[in-house]
Amino acid sequence: MAKQKYYVVWAGKKPGIYKTWPECQEQVNHFPQAKYKSYETLAEAEKAYQGGAKSYWNQAGAKGSGAAKTSGSRKPAAKDVPLSEIDYNSISVDVGTRGNPGPVEYKGVDTQTGDVLFSHGPIAKGTNNLGEFLAIVHGLAYLKQKDSTQTIYSDSANALKWLKQKKVSSTLVRDASTEEIWTLVDRAEQWLRTNTYKNKVLKWETQSWGEIRADYGRK
Repeated sequence: MAKQKYYVVWAGKKPGIYKTWPECQEQVNHFPQAKYKSYETLAEAEKAYQGGAKSYWNQAGAKGSGAAKTSGSRKPAAKDVPLSEIDYNSISVDVGTRGNPGPVEYKGVDTQTGDVLFSHGPIAKGTNNLGEFLAIVHGLAYLKQKDSTQTIYSDSANALKWLKQKKVSSTLVRDASTEEIWTLVDRAEQWLRTNTYKNKVLKWETQSWGEIRADYGRK
């Protein structure tokens, strides 16, 4: 079961604290310079909301932990994809990293509820793109085992390209420190070569829809 998160919207259609990601998205999508961030507890969210976005950024900058999300830092979307096009009867996958290369973990969640369906890691050393690729293939294997034709969403263009090619293209060196992730990648490529699937694997349109539901919140 996914942990409850609380979403602070400092600048949006209606600033406040929201309990679900879709509610937060409704306030920040297509709102110029929207400012928002997720928190693990209601107390943290209330403190951040009362402190204001500027206060949070000053604190985050001093600690070197990064800034809150703001739509103004994103590049303009090449196309505006409405939320109504999201297939919520799907799973979403994403990767969490600590450095690139660095420790890698990934998970797949129910796009509608956010419930974690599977996860793996942390893997000692890998890259963001390799983790994204593994997450997609894990998702396909997971759905095939359940005889499900649900859609899979990923926000990684590189991983989606590798999926079509059934082959990754990475400069990550193969040595003792990366043996774990390369073993998993080799197995994933072999699975793609020996299995078929009917699932759609689609690009999550981050610039139109916000962060993918499986996001680790480490940006």
